[in-house]
Amino acid sequence: MRIARLDTPTGPRHAVALGDRWHLIMDPYGTPFVYTGESISEGEAVLLASVDPRVVVGIGHNKPGAALPMQAWHKSVHTVAGTGDDIPAVRDVGTVNIEGELAVVIGRTASNLTLANAFEAVLGYTVANDVTNVDQGAIDERNFQGKSGTNYTPLGPWIETELADPENVATEVVINGAVVAQSGSFNLPSSVAATLVYVTRWLTLEAGDVVLTGAPGTDIAVTPGDTVDITLAGIGTLRNTIV
Repeated sequence: MRIARLDTPTGPRHAVALGDRWHLIMDPYGTPFVYTGESISEGEAVLLASVDPRVVVGIGHNKPGAALPMQAWHKSVHTVAGTGDDIPAVRDVGTVNIEGELAVVIGRTASNLTLANAFEAVLGYTVANDVTNVDQGAIDERNFQGKSGTNYTPLGPWIETELADPENVATEVVINGAVVAQSGSFNLPSSVAATLVYVTRWLTLEAGDVVLTGAPGTDIAVTPGDTVDITLAGIGTLRNTIV
């Protein structure tokens, strides 16, 4: 099932895709869903960031060939953007990379998860672009300077709640119409479940929080004018333009 956040005359609203319409719901984290009776056609819907988190946690050293153990860090929720939003590249700080990642959206309070129950705390999954000023990592190991740009965390286009296997999600990155990377969560040295276990050992997550699972070789340098499409199999395509 797809859950989106839509821009409506009454503000951001959550909706579920049924047929060719988005049907508004009261609370995406409550079960069963309570429908308002309102709906919007796919053609008229304006998609926002798929989730409005209070916490975004990134996973470091979780890419093919990583020599260091997994680490986590906070990324500001003020960097969250939606599909179609422009990403202003921070100038004069070196290379700017996009990173195509599987993002986990938490569905309930989660603390001290285990490999056996990690996915029970998940509402669903969305596409993430973890934009980074990569050269800042050498002088700021906490990733503040490299990760804090405006719209540096696009999330979208929606949340998919019925992903067959989070550990086997193919990822494709296309820049200006050309395929530049093909990989997937199956290439992450630490599994999606393991990242949730690690994060919730130290931090209690709440419904709506987001965990970025790492870039499995999907980190690519970009320049202003580039249009980036990140597609995760079973979820959808997140599109943004670098400006």
